[in-house]
Amino acid sequence: MGFLQRFMYGRYGADALGVFTLALYLLVWLLELFTGWWPLSLLCTLLAVVTLYRMLSHNLEKRRGENQRFLRATAPIRTRFRTARTRRADKTHKYFKCPSCGQQLRVPKGAGRIKVTCRSCGATFEENS
Repeated sequence: MGFLQRFMYGRYGADALGVFTLALYLLVWLLELFTGWWPLSLLCTLLAVVTLYRMLSHNLEKRRGENQRFLRATAPIRTRFRTARTRRADKTHKYFKCPSCGQQLRVPKGAGRIKVTCRSCGATFEENS
């Protein structure tokens, strides 16, 4: 363990972009394994080289910048998945979208037909909770 720690000292290591490229590598590798199509093998090799290059890089600032750009680009997708997971886990509330402005509203479940007032635009509408 001491050798690996000494070896990785000052190197960038794994981040969200690295995990994504590694997962993409595994997916492409499985596709290549089942199809036998040689261009996928080249793409697989390229993804492996890029992932290892980023993890072993000493240029920390550049790798952080790449990761930040990746996180900014994927923020809407990650937010959508996180919101959907939160909604599925919330058994005590129901979620509505305001018909006027699109703001997400949360109301308690089981209250019957209620009048909902939007916090953003002040519009009121009736919904079943």
